[in-house]
Amino acid sequence: MSASVIMTQSSAMHTEDQTWIHLPFIKLEPLSFDESVLKRSYTWLVLSSKNAVRYFLPYLSQLSYQKVAVIGKKTQRFCEQHGIEVDFCPDDFSQEGFLDKFSFENGASIFIPSSKAARPLLEEELKERGADVVKIDLYEPVEHQQNIHEAIELLKNRSADGIAFASSSSAENFFNALKRYRIQPIFECYAIGQPTYETVRKNGYDAVIAQKQTIDGLINTIKESRNLK
Repeated sequence: MSASVIMTQSSAMHTEDQTWIHLPFIKLEPLSFDESVLKRSYTWLVLSSKNAVRYFLPYLSQLSYQKVAVIGKKTQRFCEQHGIEVDFCPDDFSQEGFLDKFSFENGASIFIPSSKAARPLLEEELKERGADVVKIDLYEPVEHQQNIHEAIELLKNRSADGIAFASSSSAENFFNALKRYRIQPIFECYAIGQPTYETVRKNGYDAVIAQKQTIDGLINTIKESRNLK
């Protein structure tokens, strides 16, 4: 039997399968913002993740908007569960895939509530195309030091031999901790997408990239890579 893979995403993972050890490497902390931006009317509300939906729900009734666009089918389902009708959701689960398919009329105003650590690509590209974009930082990822320490101990004890990084920040936090501990355990790396992969590579490790940029896609890629059913 192969050792376990450490899953680092912040969302819950309910399983008795010993293949997986769920240890989130980041915690999310809410942020305050200038609520005057909610008094405007917007053409589009863009929600890039379930966390963006979750943290924005208390403010949703205060915002006037015409249409909703989301990134990811899970984000779409989470919206629909909370009575938010989704008008646009591309098949690709990345900012690049969203931008490739998303279109809007000249002069459109777009509101993006998201993480402080979100890549700026979405906001910058929409502005370059002529949209009036307002982006607010709803929450920020904070290093979960206790879980990272536990993961390092699992690797040292060979109770785990793989880590699946669900974000660039989780990978960066982990490798910074390895440098502090001054150890280099041997383990397999898995990345949810290209930006996370590049962070892993920057730190001297290789990684297998998920075929689909979702947690389910990451798990399926790991199973295929390790010949698991």
